[in-house]
Amino acid sequence: MSSNAADIAKVSAKGGFNVLWGLIVSSIISAVGVIFIARLLGSDAYGLYTIAITAPNLILIFRDWGITYAMIRFTAKYRAEGRMEEVRSVLFAGLVFEFASGLVLCILSLALSDFIATNIFNRPALAPIMQLASFYILASAMISAASAAFTGLERMALNSIMNICQSIIKTVLIISLVIIGLGTQGAVIGLVASTTIAGLIGLVLLFGIYRSLPKPVSLSMEIKEYLKEMLRYGIPLSLAVIIASFMAQYYMFLLPVFYSSDNTLIGNYGIAQSFIIIIGFFSTPITTMMFPAFSKLDHNKDRETLKRVYQFSVKYASMLVVPVVAIVMALSEPGVSALFGSSYTAAPLFLAMLAIGYSYAALGNLSTSNLINSQGHTKFILKITILTACIGIPLGTVLVLNFGVIGLIVTSLVEALPSHAISLYWIRKKYGVTVDWGSSAKIVLSSAVAALVTYGAISAVSFNNWLELLLGAVVFLPTVVLGLLLTRVITSTDISNLRTVVGGLGLLGRLVDKILTLVEKVMPKKSS
Repeated sequence: MSSNAADIAKVSAKGGFNVLWGLIVSSIISAVGVIFIARLLGSDAYGLYTIAITAPNLILIFRDWGITYAMIRFTAKYRAEGRMEEVRSVLFAGLVFEFASGLVLCILSLALSDFIATNIFNRPALAPIMQLASFYILASAMISAASAAFTGLERMALNSIMNICQSIIKTVLIISLVIIGLGTQGAVIGLVASTTIAGLIGLVLLFGIYRSLPKPVSLSMEIKEYLKEMLRYGIPLSLAVIIASFMAQYYMFLLPVFYSSDNTLIGNYGIAQSFIIIIGFFSTPITTMMFPAFSKLDHNKDRETLKRVYQFSVKYASMLVVPVVAIVMALSEPGVSALFGSSYTAAPLFLAMLAIGYSYAALGNLSTSNLINSQGHTKFILKITILTACIGIPLGTVLVLNFGVIGLIVTSLVEALPSHAISLYWIRKKYGVTVDWGSSAKIVLSSAVAALVTYGAISAVSFNNWLELLLGAVVFLPTVVLGLLLTRVITSTDISNLRTVVGGLGLLGRLVDKILTLVEKVMPKKSS
């Protein structure tokens, strides 16, 4: 690894670790909450909860219009240029827009809830619960605005505090309200109340910073002018996100139409989505770190370094994510049963299918869009997102309305493949970079073999679910490491690179270094 590439990797690893600890802690707390809530509600009531928040989540997509992107960008830019009074104006303009758009869409959701519940979802009794869920749109506006401000101000510790508070309050509130007999309604009240409280905590923390900023020279903060500039920047960036988010929520919107009187399978799908967060622990840091890492390089000036950083990012992301995908698929049945009970019988299949999408890390999907965006070619991203929508929306409509959850998952797995193939061709032509296909193939093969061996081992015994999980882990981990070593995916160069990357992570870095030393001792002698 060149000096420049090594420095980028090291800084990215350290920054990602520092930024994401709050996300990980809050996600773990939320996951624990989901386990208890799912057990208390059961598959039917949990399915009803999933349906209740579907329409507000669909409407929520149209709240932001890139304002949070603009808040981050202009706050960071003006701070770097010493224009601190304008930072204050940007923050105020962003907060006003988020609150106003959140309020308007909240009212719209309230007005549409009865129609959607009765005429689309065929569940008129759900209307009052959907109306409660509508307030989530307004509450989440406070969270989004505060989070964007903290990011632009480089105060991510405050963002972590806000997220952790939300997770704790949500878990405690929902469990308490469900236990006292409020059921699905209690779950929705807990979601809305916790988001509102966390949003207010975030705004209070932000106000402490805001009041320390210098006031604008002009008596008028010219909010309209700032909003125009922010929307001019944010809307093009947000369109691709809006399209992608709309597609995901549109498919969810179709599920209650297919399952007109049964909430059970929707509840099973909700559990599978909650469980898949395990893989997200490993993929989210990668996607978060890659954009700033690639942004430090110019494809015209740093072509060779860009090529190495891209290939390293794909290879190391695959080495981390693909084995996790494999073990989740192999242990989906005992995992779901152990955590959520025996009533979610379809969730293991849904979980295993959903996990397949994360294996696309071996194809470079965690790095490619970040690379393209970092080089300023955002219009290309918008074009391929539109292509994905042109494929996904008609395909999803047919498959979901005919096959339900299975159709939804199949759609999510195939809709983006043509766009990703085009992206890979484009970056090779434009930047001269490509995936190390040999390494990716070996990683997938090693993980697949380990998963098959693990699945065979737990299928051959009849232990309780927790013992099967333990047995699966004991079988899988050495098998996948052995596979990676025998196929020479891990080389001495990789060991050296990884040591450099984790060198600034303190205690965690020292722990990883000891693991790398152990791996180095058992590596085949001829690896290079």
